[in-house]
Amino acid sequence: MTAGLIDPRDSLERQNEKLLKITATLMRRVEQDTDASGLAYTQFERAVLLEEEIRSRTRDLERALDLLNLSNAKLAEANRETEAARANLANAIETVQEGFALFNAQDVLVMCNSRFGMHMPDIRADLRPGLRFDSYVQLVSSSTSLSLPAGTPPAAWAARRLARHQDRSVMFNVRMTGNRWVQVSEHRTPDGGTVILQTDVTDIMRLQHQERERILDDQARLIRATLEHLNQGVCIFDQQARLVGWNRLMGDLLSIPIGRFRIGSRFERIFERLRETFTFAQVDIADQVTDWARPRTELAVGSASEQTSADQHARAPLSFDIQQGATRVLTVFMQDMPDGGFVISFTDVTAERQAARAMSEARDTLEQRVLERTLELEDALQAAERANASKSRFVAAASHDLLQPLSAAKLFVAALKSELPDASPQDTLHKAANALDSVETLVSALLDISRLDSGRAEVHVTSVDLDDLLGQLQDEMRPTADIKGLTLRLRPSRARVLSDVTYLRRIMQNLISNALRYTDQGGVLIGIRPRRASVRVEVWDTGPGIADEDRNRIFAEFQRLNATASAADGMGLGLAIVERACALLGHPLTLRSEVGRGTVFAIDLPRDAASPPIGEVSSLRAEPPRPAPTQLPQLIALLIVADADLRQALSLTMEQWGIDVLPCASEDEARTLLAEIEVTPDVLLIDLQLGSNQCGAKVIEDLRRDFGPLPACLISSSPNPDIPRLVQRLDAQLFTKPIHTEQLRSFLNDLRSRQV
Repeated sequence: MTAGLIDPRDSLERQNEKLLKITATLMRRVEQDTDASGLAYTQFERAVLLEEEIRSRTRDLERALDLLNLSNAKLAEANRETEAARANLANAIETVQEGFALFNAQDVLVMCNSRFGMHMPDIRADLRPGLRFDSYVQLVSSSTSLSLPAGTPPAAWAARRLARHQDRSVMFNVRMTGNRWVQVSEHRTPDGGTVILQTDVTDIMRLQHQERERILDDQARLIRATLEHLNQGVCIFDQQARLVGWNRLMGDLLSIPIGRFRIGSRFERIFERLRETFTFAQVDIADQVTDWARPRTELAVGSASEQTSADQHARAPLSFDIQQGATRVLTVFMQDMPDGGFVISFTDVTAERQAARAMSEARDTLEQRVLERTLELEDALQAAERANASKSRFVAAASHDLLQPLSAAKLFVAALKSELPDASPQDTLHKAANALDSVETLVSALLDISRLDSGRAEVHVTSVDLDDLLGQLQDEMRPTADIKGLTLRLRPSRARVLSDVTYLRRIMQNLISNALRYTDQGGVLIGIRPRRASVRVEVWDTGPGIADEDRNRIFAEFQRLNATASAADGMGLGLAIVERACALLGHPLTLRSEVGRGTVFAIDLPRDAASPPIGEVSSLRAEPPRPAPTQLPQLIALLIVADADLRQALSLTMEQWGIDVLPCASEDEARTLLAEIEVTPDVLLIDLQLGSNQCGAKVIEDLRRDFGPLPACLISSSPNPDIPRLVQRLDAQLFTKPIHTEQLRSFLNDLRSRQV
């Protein structure tokens, strides 16, 4: 009813005042109006309602006033606590023994204690809150208490000080007048402000100075003892060519009483004594020595350019001989020092000179004897060469002549064998055929040795398809492997190399035959590994291995480690031919072996530039997979392990499971190999510690970034508890050393089954 009479924007006091006026007016009208229509009663009701509303508004006003009073009380309490905290902070920083100051993020001084600037009384009164940091630096740089470095004006010092203010943490020492030192530490606060601490370190600096002096004294005594221990006479001169140090042997060598040497003696006096006693081997060397030893300060009489050149270039060392009497000879060596001084050493070389003269006389006699002996040796060498050439020609001719009837005899024996029905004659013929094969092999080997030793072997380097060459040898050697119950596997590729196909075939034939001959269980694996600009062909066997002391002996002629072997097992010429042929072709030959585990022969061949990537495996020569339980389907694994033995062991293990392994020692080598063969691996096996500060986890992340989300294994020997979390973050498999082969095989099997 009264909503239109009251403005809600008015305060409660104003609204109550209006309501009271309205009520009073209505009451007066009620008293004055006696109309029988009941209007007075209506006005009375209105007055009652207005009075009730007034009382409600009054209660609201009282509650608002109570809340306001409560807020004012809390604000007053907060102000008191703030002041108390500020007072406590001021008291706390006042108890700090160092000078303390706090600048806010706007580089304005907020507060400081009474010790701040205590070493600079002339500016202490100006260090008050509200001072800007740059003004503070200007005051310090102009303070008379600050001892600036020589040649440094206050403005330059202030500029460097402001430049260092940009760092988050600064600490430096400042020298004050009165030989006092102050250490200034400046640190940033989280809100961008700056805290400065000033600490008096005078006592520390003095102790350091005393310690340096003590060390210098110790060094001086050490230098003196060292000089006396030398077997050379030594004297040291300063920039003004004044004597500052020497040893007793110098006086003995120069025949000068030790009492004549004094600190500060001029070089000229000592040198004059030297010229009187000794004879110089070179005519003009005395004048050169005088000019060389002239003090640096004397150069000032020259031109400015001469002075600059003398300051910038040290004197070159000077060496010469002096002689006393007819026998005694001394070598003099003069060396410049960084501070402008120089040192001179005297060495008695009398015995060496006498020995040199004796050797010269003996050399003249020996030269004549050597010349005579050389002529005799040349005659003997020519005779030996003629004999060796005759031997080589005889062996070559005899080998060729013997091979013809041997081949015919083998044909006759083979023809006769099919005509004999009885087993006994056939067995005899079989033995005869084996004997003929042995003779043929021996004669062929002798022919190869003779050709290689003659120095007239012809080499025809062409592009060779390794798949064709090794595939043919595999077909030829498989019956031998089957008879012994061995496996003969070839890891094919599409690689082409540059070599002589005849000699390369002979090399690989001897290596494979040798591996089959000395292996009784397991098998032989022929593998190809890519390199940067070459291809490595490896022949692995599971034979008895070769001891370290036998590794050089096996390449000699007619050397067999198995002394009980028969002539049918070879005469020990295969490896001798391999070594000579590899040397002739320039193909590096390497050998790795472990007794009881097997042997690996490897040959590095230059790659043909037109060869396709090795990773693209040709299916022409590939063997069908055998249903062996340990054989895995084709899988390309990138193995990065720094340790060569572990890398080789893992490579051999996985290759026996039928996996193509790309072994590398580092990430750089792996990337180079992948770029060359243009192949993306199926799985990553990477050691956590790769050396040279490389981390295997980061290598996995880098390779996945470039090649996609490849499955990965992380190999580690560290007990760090953070490694499992790292592996979980990488979504990789963890293998701890020593690696369990069954776990690794299971992981690879599961991986392949998911990819099929």
